Amino acid sequence: MNPAILCAARIWHGLQEEVQRSRRRRARLRRILLLQQVRNPPLQRYRQRNLTVPVLRMYFDGESELLMDYHLTRASMDAVMRLLPPEGSRDWEQAITVLITVYWLAHGLSYSVVSRAFEVPLTTVYRLVHKGVKEIAALRQDVIRFPTAQELEDIGHSFQVLAHSPVFASCVGAIDGCHVRIKTPPGPDGQDYYNRKLFPSIQLQAVCDGRAKFLNTFVGYPGSVHDKSIKEQWYSMFKSALYPPQGYFIVGDGGYPCISHPVAIITPYREPLQGRVQSRFNNHHAFGMLKTRWRSLLFRAIEVDHTFAPTVITACAVLHNICLTAGDIIEPTLDPDNPSVPPSRPVRWEQSASAWRDRLAAQLSAPPVRISALQEHDY
Repeated sequence: MNPAILCAARIWHGLQEEVQRSRRRRARLRRILLLQQVRNPPLQRYRQRNLTVPVLRMYFDGESELLMDYHLTRASMDAVMRLLPPEGSRDWEQAITVLITVYWLAHGLSYSVVSRAFEVPLTTVYRLVHKGVKEIAALRQDVIRFPTAQELEDIGHSFQVLAHSPVFASCVGAIDGCHVRIKTPPGPDGQDYYNRKLFPSIQLQAVCDGRAKFLNTFVGYPGSVHDKSIKEQWYSMFKSALYPPQGYFIVGDGGYPCISHPVAIITPYREPLQGRVQSRFNNHHAFGMLKTRWRSLLFRAIEVDHTFAPTVITACAVLHNICLTAGDIIEPTLDPDNPSVPPSRPVRWEQSASAWRDRLAAQLSAPPVRISALQEHDY
């Protein structure tokens, strides 16, 4: 055989043996490293309370005010912690989930920004936010509910105070609706979410008491769904729930019909107003949907999938009620996306409540007491 070929063959075999030895060395090193990781696992800082993080330190010190960073007072935050079930062997694990979730809701930030603020991995922030939002929204049945018969008097009194008139003693709710911005869903169905103001949204309708506490919420319809369809859904829900009870009514803005059946809704008089009585009644008719606490989230497009957006909105409503119960009240601001809507016409099966409204307006404009001077003469 040619000596050159023999030399080349020896070199090739030598190289193959070196490659095999190198592979065996690498495999041995991997086994050693794996064994060391099993015996001494790496420190996972996100599973520990890292009190060098300012947003965590201010909560765990038990004294700092939380309103600026979390949009909740400490009393409200503690109430949320008490309502949620404990998790894990460490008491603070559930607290971390709630803090990250509330911070994300309050500021409407991206997951990456929240990750840097809490020094927690991005994937962990995503997981904890979704987990926390679902757990908070699951409290809806306990936190957002219709009042009992014993509570109706208190709700009527709250509307008396709000309207500065005893005429509203039988008012047990105020109904309103709004559009919440979302990202345009992918695919051809995304166009269904564009409302009449040409931005993608999900519709929220709610009933509040005189202290702006939610009594009921209905969320999920795409922005393009007509108001009539949503209202008919509301009527059937309220009829089955027997709310408001016989002899009571709820108030709504001009976008709702003034009806007495199947739901008793009293609305303002339509323009043009006929005299002082109607004008005074309209001035006492008010309702505000509070978005201020979560304005950074709800005034912007919610940066989540459209199927998860209703859960986020429900969680905000639950937190809103918890805050009001804890005495954590924040002044509302105007919502530029939801101005007054034009009045709608009652559908075929509705019964008008105009006569009821006229009686309320007359009572509102009548003198609270009989003036003695007027009783001395025959007019």
